[in-house]
Amino acid sequence: MPIANEFAPDVVLVSSGFDAVEGHLPPLGGYKLTAKCFGYLTKQLMGLAGGRVILALEGGHDLTAICDASEACVSALLGNERREDATEALRILESVFSCVFERTPRGRTGAQPNLRSVTRNLDPLPEEVLQERPNSNAVQSMEKVLEVHSKYWRSLQRSASTLGYSLLEAQRCETDEAETVTAMASLSVANKHMGKRCAHLTRACLLLSHMC
Repeated sequence: MPIANEFAPDVVLVSSGFDAVEGHLPPLGGYKLTAKCFGYLTKQLMGLAGGRVILALEGGHDLTAICDASEACVSALLGNERREDATEALRILESVFSCVFERTPRGRTGAQPNLRSVTRNLDPLPEEVLQERPNSNAVQSMEKVLEVHSKYWRSLQRSASTLGYSLLEAQRCETDEAETVTAMASLSVANKHMGKRCAHLTRACLLLSHMC
């Protein structure tokens, strides 16, 4: 996201594969990301390009997992935060999956899933998820990425300090940094005002001394 924000795209195209969602077992998956996580990621992407985000369903291997993740992503695109607001997302997904299963080659097994039985709300991520720190292997990989790309993207130079933090820890760090910058700016303005007052007092003293 730091690079994406700095690049400032006109439109965002996403190849939406869901192999990492829970339900896909190794070696195809095994990462156990929740459908809500994909909805959260979609909401993050909507902060780019004025919300012009296009998701293209890439595929998957577990129909229920695909349905859950797709519903969360479509709900995020539509701005649906609660179950009672998700009717339009369900209608769109049912239309999409009916087309997919109509085109399924003969010989493949599997029935069209009942989306209304697997749909979930796009609720906020649980507190325990927000407090989890990233896997150490992932941190090492990101450190290598930062080492190379920080030469070209200024935004990454600040990201290195919070790389191993949980989301909540990183957000607190950003808040503290913003408050520090604001405090320093206020102090600078106060010093300028104090400097002007001192200058005025000095001039007044000089005038009084000449009058005396």
